[in-house]
Amino acid sequence: MSEQIHVAVLMGGWSNERPVSLMSGNGVADALEKLGYKVSRVDMDRNVAQVLAALRPDVVFNALHGVPGEDGSVQGMLDLMGIKYTHSGMVTSVIAIDKELTKQRLVPAGIPMPKGTIVESKSLFAADPLPRPYVLKPINEGSSVGVAIIKTDSNYGNPISREAKGPWQEFDTLLAEPFIKGRELTVAVLSDKALAVTELKPKSGFYDYDAKYTDGLTEHICPAEIPADIEAFMLETALRAHQLLGCKGASRTDYRWDDEQGIDGIFVLETNTQPGMTPLSLVPEQARYVGISYEQLVHIIVKEALA
Repeated sequence: MSEQIHVAVLMGGWSNERPVSLMSGNGVADALEKLGYKVSRVDMDRNVAQVLAALRPDVVFNALHGVPGEDGSVQGMLDLMGIKYTHSGMVTSVIAIDKELTKQRLVPAGIPMPKGTIVESKSLFAADPLPRPYVLKPINEGSSVGVAIIKTDSNYGNPISREAKGPWQEFDTLLAEPFIKGRELTVAVLSDKALAVTELKPKSGFYDYDAKYTDGLTEHICPAEIPADIEAFMLETALRAHQLLGCKGASRTDYRWDDEQGIDGIFVLETNTQPGMTPLSLVPEQARYVGISYEQLVHIIVKEALA
């Protein structure tokens, strides 16, 4: 059946995550061609609607990361054009990329997340919004873009200096959350099935954008070496987050776990509706662990979108 199906792989764009999106998109396109699909590679620019209208694909594989591919903008455009597409729809994308809206959806349903507060960036130069250590992050960026950990002895100054390089120079408002010490873990969900728990051990610092996408900077332990009750809770919570947010295709839920606190030390940081599909990415890695090849993974995602 696949040889009749025309897939436009949408990648690139102009977000901070463009290079990763190009890696994801080309990997997906290669896999689809091996499977016998007709494939068009589309490096998104401002004329993307005209390009897609001319191509008339059966389905778009959304391999974009960040804005506007992950925030509902592209999803809304494709909905208007009547083109089917992979991964989550417009409303889910709008909510999931916004860390505060995500909390409003997940926390009342019993999903543990860090308590946070939205702050004006300029207020940080007068006083800390939370006791140190705490984390500052953009409200709607993915892949740990613009995350800063503010410690007592950090070189950001106390209070934070206007001259210090950080997300306060790029964003007018930020989310401040208590810093959760402990371990970094993640769970991929594919078509309503939680796959595995992976622990991420950056060689230095924390699991930031460079650690995610530079070979050799982070050790992936899959499956994570954690107690069975912790693993079960994370798998169940990731699946519930996926369902509560209305995710489709693949999603990935990221955690911090203070292992001294046991199950009470588990906190969801975010659910990513457009997880990476690069060779270093976690969804393909967890799929391999449960016996799903990269080509099969891509095929499953496309089939769900077409259905």
